Amino acid sequence: MQAAAELRTYLEGEPDWQHAFWSEEEQAVEAYGKMFGVLVVRTEQGELGYLAAFSGKLGGKNHYPGFVPPVFDLLDEEGFYRRGEEELNQMNRRIEQLEQDPALATLEEQLLKARQESAAALEAEKLRAKTAKALRDERRGGMTGLDESARQALEEELMQESRYDHFRMKDLKRHWKEQTEALEQALEARLAGIRGLKEARREKSAALQQHIFDHYYFLNQAGERKSLADIFQRNAATPPPAGAGECAAPKLLQYAFLHGLKPVAMAEFWWGMSPSLMETGAGAVRKHGHFYPACRGKCEPILAHMLEGIPLEPNPMQQGVAPQEDPEIVYEDEYLAVVYKPAAMLSVPGKQQTDSVLLRMKRRYPEATGPLLVHRLDMGTSGLLLVAKTAEVHKQLQSQFMGRSIKKRYVALLEGELANDSGVIDLPLRVDLDDRPRQMVCYTYGKSARTEWEVVARGEGLTRVYFYPITGRTHQLRVHAAHPAGLNAPILGDELYGTKGTRLHLHAERLEFRHPVSGEWVVVERGAAF
Repeated sequence: MQAAAELRTYLEGEPDWQHAFWSEEEQAVEAYGKMFGVLVVRTEQGELGYLAAFSGKLGGKNHYPGFVPPVFDLLDEEGFYRRGEEELNQMNRRIEQLEQDPALATLEEQLLKARQESAAALEAEKLRAKTAKALRDERRGGMTGLDESARQALEEELMQESRYDHFRMKDLKRHWKEQTEALEQALEARLAGIRGLKEARREKSAALQQHIFDHYYFLNQAGERKSLADIFQRNAATPPPAGAGECAAPKLLQYAFLHGLKPVAMAEFWWGMSPSLMETGAGAVRKHGHFYPACRGKCEPILAHMLEGIPLEPNPMQQGVAPQEDPEIVYEDEYLAVVYKPAAMLSVPGKQQTDSVLLRMKRRYPEATGPLLVHRLDMGTSGLLLVAKTAEVHKQLQSQFMGRSIKKRYVALLEGELANDSGVIDLPLRVDLDDRPRQMVCYTYGKSARTEWEVVARGEGLTRVYFYPITGRTHQLRVHAAHPAGLNAPILGDELYGTKGTRLHLHAERLEFRHPVSGEWVVVERGAAF
């Protein structure tokens, strides 16, 4: 905490730090924030100190006073990546020259013109031949008054005309085929050269990328080296994602191992504007000054190698918190039940934890058919869940959920006091592929997500709100609350999108639905414990 505070003081003291650190291109693309990290280390003499790092690049460069260097410097002018990049750039320029060559455009125009003229000439010849045939047929019809010799002479003349028309069409087709084929071959020769260059560029780019993966090495405390290719082949079974190894945590550990420093404690925090305020209006939720764990997609496989053999505290992201209460049946009849799920209990069994509402309901209703639970709640969310005792009732209740006829009301405590009293949040969501299970706003690939909300009370720096979710996306209320384009006020205790606390202060307190058997409107309510 002391090291992070000192780094923050430095960042605050940097004059106009956004422009000092970011290049114009990065300001436009990366929004205005970045992840920074500190690693407390101990020297061989027992002295404590700390290292600082930033993720990616700053100001278009990898080296900045006071921060550790990258694990692998892609910007090194003498390195193989820069040489390979220059070769690719030369190929790009050659391809661009060939594609913009006026001779290529002239050939394309000539071929288009030849095809058009060919089609017009052949169509005109077809029309002329058709007219000539009609005239021949008419002349044949007038043969009745002629003697045998005259008829034979006329028939021979008409047949010669027909043969003439036939060969005239064949000659015309041959002429235009030769014209267009000559142009097509000339054009194809040029295009084949461009395609060959593009294929060579693709192969060279792939080889360069693989060369990076094979030579991008990470150390651990035993001095063992593993490349990106080895790490992700063994731990993730997928090619390394873009930007893997450029985050702050691997940089810090690599520098410590290279210089004989023993890692003691590490923290990463976001500094600056949220990436969700980029020009695209999309991105993950990041709050200025908040601490965040290393991302799971890029860093987790790398850190598994780098931290190997180092005694670690238990991973808080994998530690289950025992629920303080047991599930409670709030409403029940012979067809269905409504159960209260306590906070910190799973709706269904997970990888790390098997106890769940579903497991408890299976024990309670051993004769029930179908999947039992009609919907789910996040582990940290408390509140009401619908339980169907038969497969048919389950099907009908799910149909009501899909038709959005079931009404739900959540209550939550938010960090900060909201200015407005009510509104609608409409922000599409998708999973953050580099950091599951986090969700992010994405207008390109996200699914529609809408939430109505209203303020219940304000005070002591908090706001109590009702949420009425119109859709039911994963983490919808949590992201809509925390996102700058939503309420910009995380739910109290939200460890993914805000600040971890004693619990997530979100509760599903009210359910309204039509009974699938009686047809009556059922309303069930159970207040929050907070």
